[in-house]
Amino acid sequence: MLQAAIVGGTGYTGIELIRLLSSHPEVTIKWLTSRSEAGKPVASIFPSLRGISDLTYSDLGEDTLEALATCDVVFFATPHGVAMQQAQDLVNAGVKVIDLAADFRLQSLEQFEQWYKHKHACPELLKQAAYGLPEINREAIKSAQVIGNPGCYPTTAILGLKPIIEAQNNENEPLIESRIIIDAKSGISGAGRQAKLDLNYAETTDNFNAYGVTGHRHLPEIEQGVHQLLNSKFTHNIRFVPHLVPMIRGMFTTIHLGLTDAGCALNLQQVYEDAYQNETFIDVLPSGEYPDTRSVRASNRLRIAVYQDNQTKSATILVVQDNLVKGAAGQAVQCMNVMFGFDESLGLNHIPVVP
Repeated sequence: MLQAAIVGGTGYTGIELIRLLSSHPEVTIKWLTSRSEAGKPVASIFPSLRGISDLTYSDLGEDTLEALATCDVVFFATPHGVAMQQAQDLVNAGVKVIDLAADFRLQSLEQFEQWYKHKHACPELLKQAAYGLPEINREAIKSAQVIGNPGCYPTTAILGLKPIIEAQNNENEPLIESRIIIDAKSGISGAGRQAKLDLNYAETTDNFNAYGVTGHRHLPEIEQGVHQLLNSKFTHNIRFVPHLVPMIRGMFTTIHLGLTDAGCALNLQQVYEDAYQNETFIDVLPSGEYPDTRSVRASNRLRIAVYQDNQTKSATILVVQDNLVKGAAGQAVQCMNVMFGFDESLGLNHIPVVP
């Protein structure tokens, strides 16, 4: 059995990791840390885990750090800036590290410091880290010691753009216009489990608002995905605006594309179906069907719909996922499966919860 540890097990992504790994047939959670809840049983904080997990939270002291080095894999479900302080020692001990924060996502140190306000603690290790999006970066993940788990918004944006960017890379002329508009909405859990006035019930219920309009830290990650990970043959200007919607979990991203004459000549529905036909967790809906967030709730599924309008020379790509699963913890477990040679869907075949 694989020995796993979760650092930061009281946030929403941390509790999702506990839920998913507790049902994984090849994994045992050996350590679970929380500075604020050290010494308390996890089930006393999250009653949903009564009878499922008998783990107790430990503080992240020197003794615990030594214990983490005895594990096979350590997940960091912590704020940005934490994983990079411990990752090098763990890697030196032969432990694989999966960080659900941003410490190992952006390869540009300048952009990381600009958007996350931290000086990177291990830039050499960052160069070796693999971006944890299996549907695009599977081969790199297989041999990686460190995974930077993607942000939730970039997961929908990059996977939503992958088929058209790859199709365009095979052509001598662009299929889409240079501007890409990404209009994205997330449930409140995407902001984390914290006490903030603008996230409390009275402020968010019966309300809908945009944020990060002048710039959001997931934009450079999306740009990196399009221009480096997908190796886009053409330059694209990406406009990304996120919104907060009054629901607990779920994410809906709408991508607007202008089509060139060459793009209009394509059957984009077929392009997307062909691109994802062998991907377990990506479902391209039949033409004329459109997704909603509850169709993926609590699952590792991502659903995509394609609408092509040649009269207006435009295309709309609709992408939904659960921001806490495929957008965070589920994707981390999917990466772990790839890293350790398990079936990629192991422990992740949960049916979406409806209603």
